[in-house]
Amino acid sequence: MEFTSTPSIVVWNEGVHEARNEPATIGEMYPQGIHGAIAASLADYFPGSEISTATLADREHGLTEERLAGTDVLLWWGHIAHGEVEDTVVDRVQRHVLGGMGLVVLHSGHFSKILTRLLGTTCSLNWRNDGERELVWTVKPSHPIAAGIESPIVIPEQEMYGELFDIPEPDDLIFISSFEGGEVFRSGVTFSRGKGRIFYFSPGDQEYPVYHHPQIRRVLANGVDWVAQQGNDRSAPQVDNPARNWFQVQEQDQ
Repeated sequence: MEFTSTPSIVVWNEGVHEARNEPATIGEMYPQGIHGAIAASLADYFPGSEISTATLADREHGLTEERLAGTDVLLWWGHIAHGEVEDTVVDRVQRHVLGGMGLVVLHSGHFSKILTRLLGTTCSLNWRNDGERELVWTVKPSHPIAAGIESPIVIPEQEMYGELFDIPEPDDLIFISSFEGGEVFRSGVTFSRGKGRIFYFSPGDQEYPVYHHPQIRRVLANGVDWVAQQGNDRSAPQVDNPARNWFQVQEQDQ
């Protein structure tokens, strides 16, 4: 399936695991890095789109003002270097999300500076990495992100993420995962912040070739299509405090 929309897409990845060759199989699973694999997958779904990648090591992490201004959707994969992301870049990304840029946060990006700031919670969770089977169950089949998705998606090996997942009540709960140890996890959720849409999707640990799974690739493409809002004015919503204005008027009248 190809989408008719042509959003400008940037796939961001720390790139730390690839640089350290950790795990040793990561180069075999993802010769162009996790970001490269995701970008190549999205190119199959959005053949008319400009799709590029960026990493932590790039100047300004590859997320300059000019680049973000021309980006409709930013995908974010993070894991072990959340603290190394510059706050000025986080400020910039936040402003663009509030202004209407779509954000797709992947796997351990739940603990990224950008998501915890946008959601206002710790986004902490329970986890265990024993290479267990994960079943991703669709619980909101009417949502566009669930279009064409099997239920369950069967992932043979994956890191376990389990509740409690410290996030606010999501706008949409689309996917719930279950694991061999009995844990469950809200693995696919959406939020809106300002004029921007956010989709968080958890499967995708660096030790397993999850981003080659056809159904996972389809979920990411659906997510990109849904969060993309092309042509929007990127300025953040203007808000004011009427109480402040009221007091100003009273002072002027005195």
